[in-house]
Amino acid sequence: MKIRLDKYLADMNCGTRSGLKKEIRGGNVTVNGTPVKSPEIKIDTETDKVVFRGQPVVYERYEYYMLNKPAGAVSATSDRHEQTVTELIRDSKRDDLFPVGRLDKDTEGLLLITNNGELSHRLLSPRKHVDKIYFARIDGRVTQEDVDSFARGLDIGDEKKTLPADLHICTSDGISEVMLTIREGRFHQVKRMFQAVGKKVIYLKRLQMGSLCLDESLKPGEYRRLTEEEVEKLCSQERKP
Repeated sequence: MKIRLDKYLADMNCGTRSGLKKEIRGGNVTVNGTPVKSPEIKIDTETDKVVFRGQPVVYERYEYYMLNKPAGAVSATSDRHEQTVTELIRDSKRDDLFPVGRLDKDTEGLLLITNNGELSHRLLSPRKHVDKIYFARIDGRVTQEDVDSFARGLDIGDEKKTLPADLHICTSDGISEVMLTIREGRFHQVKRMFQAVGKKVIYLKRLQMGSLCLDESLKPGEYRRLTEEEVEKLCSQERKP
């Protein structure tokens, strides 16, 4: 991919476009070992070697982070009153990261943070039916009847019933523990599904989205970059019809 030198540096969070133009014209940037003073010069992100103020700047078109979302953070890129999930990613070179999908403010667990819009669109597309697996604690006794209802699809007040979902009972008592696999991402879907069978979610944590599984070594609020293998699996999955 070829882009302007000033955009290359701005994308890698080296400064503002206007400030970087001054830096370039001031002789503080080299390309392949040669000083360059034109911000408009086109850079091949795959082959050209860019150095800014003596430091190599390697271009990354996309970044991918796995976040163990803590309760209290909102799934947004900006908020006047609440901490956002993107604010938790502190070592990114980019300022265009966003969460892939949303988890409720009080929900914990796996959240993919990236700037790859195409990947996000395909992972969230209703036509893809990407599995999302949750662990939940439920106020009330979850029964086989509930399992059967989830498998048929539930009326949660939308135009259509939910798609069939896989509900597995781990423990069933006054407080039940369950694993739930859904293939949609409707607003407050898990909570509304249990409301439809007369029960209340009191704790919710997402464990998996498609091929991406939460790294259990990550404490709430911690994150890490995805491995090359994880990225490849996600991208291969989202290309499937």
